Amino acid sequence: MTKGQPTLAEVRKWPATVSVSDAARAIGCSRSHLYERVKCGESPVKTIAVGTRSHVVITADLVRLLSGETGGAAA
Repeated sequence: MTKGQPTLAEVRKWPATVSVSDAARAIGCSRSHLYERVKCGESPVKTIAVGTRSHVVITADLVRLLSGETGGAAA
Protein backbone atom coordinates (compact mmCIF):
# COMPACT_ATOMS: atom_id res chain seq x y z
CA MET A 1 0.00 0.00 0.00
CA THR A 2 1.14 3.55 -0.64
CA LYS A 3 1.90 6.06 2.10
CA GLY A 4 -0.38 9.04 2.65
CA GLN A 5 -4.13 9.08 2.17
CA PRO A 6 -5.09 6.93 -0.83
CA THR A 7 -7.66 7.95 -3.42
CA LEU A 8 -10.94 6.10 -3.79
CA ALA A 9 -9.65 4.68 -7.10
CA GLU A 10 -6.61 3.26 -5.28
CA VAL A 11 -8.75 1.78 -2.49
CA ARG A 12 -10.97 0.06 -5.09
CA LYS A 13 -7.85 -1.87 -6.25
CA TRP A 14 -6.97 -3.12 -2.75
CA PRO A 15 -7.39 -6.79 -1.75
CA ALA A 16 -10.72 -8.02 -0.32
CA THR A 17 -9.58 -7.21 3.23
CA VAL A 18 -7.01 -4.75 4.53
CA SER A 19 -5.44 -3.90 7.86
CA VAL A 20 -7.08 -1.50 10.27
CA SER A 21 -4.04 0.76 9.76
CA ASP A 22 -4.61 0.97 6.00
CA ALA A 23 -8.36 1.51 6.45
CA ALA A 24 -7.75 4.26 9.00
CA ARG A 25 -5.36 5.98 6.59
CA ALA A 26 -8.02 5.83 3.84
CA ILE A 27 -10.69 7.23 6.18
CA GLY A 28 -8.36 9.91 7.51
CA CYS A 29 -8.22 8.90 11.16
CA SER A 30 -5.63 7.26 13.39
CA ARG A 31 -5.24 3.51 13.69
CA SER A 32 -5.92 3.70 17.43
CA HIS A 33 -9.13 5.68 16.87
CA LEU A 34 -10.48 3.13 14.39
CA TYR A 35 -9.50 0.22 16.66
CA GLU A 36 -11.34 1.91 19.53
CA ARG A 37 -14.45 2.29 17.36
CA VAL A 38 -14.20 -1.41 16.42
CA LYS A 39 -13.81 -2.37 20.08
CA CYS A 40 -16.93 -0.36 21.02
CA GLY A 41 -18.96 -1.82 18.16
CA GLU A 42 -19.17 1.59 16.46
CA SER A 43 -16.91 1.00 13.46
CA PRO A 44 -17.95 2.84 10.29
CA VAL A 45 -16.77 -0.19 8.27
CA LYS A 46 -17.33 -3.93 8.57
CA THR A 47 -14.50 -5.87 10.12
CA ILE A 48 -13.56 -9.51 10.60
CA ALA A 49 -11.91 -10.67 13.81
CA VAL A 50 -8.60 -12.43 13.24
CA GLY A 51 -7.68 -14.17 16.44
CA THR A 52 -8.64 -12.63 19.75
CA ARG A 53 -7.18 -9.13 19.37
CA SER A 54 -6.83 -8.32 15.70
CA HIS A 55 -9.25 -7.31 12.94
CA VAL A 56 -9.19 -6.75 9.20
CA VAL A 57 -11.48 -4.38 7.32
CA ILE A 58 -13.65 -5.49 4.40
CA THR A 59 -12.50 -3.35 1.48
CA ALA A 60 -15.92 -3.32 -0.23
CA ASP A 61 -17.40 -1.71 2.90
CA LEU A 62 -14.55 0.79 3.02
CA VAL A 63 -15.31 1.72 -0.61
CA ARG A 64 -18.99 2.09 0.33
CA LEU A 65 -18.11 4.49 3.11
CA LEU A 66 -15.66 6.54 1.06
CA SER A 67 -18.05 6.83 -1.89
CA GLY A 68 -20.82 8.13 0.37
CA GLU A 69 -23.18 5.19 -0.07
CA THR A 70 -25.69 4.73 2.73
CA GLY A 71 -25.90 1.70 4.96
CA GLY A 72 -24.48 0.90 8.37
CA ALA A 73 -21.65 -1.43 9.29
CA ALA A 74 -21.29 -3.94 12.05
CA ALA A 75 -18.03 -5.07 13.60
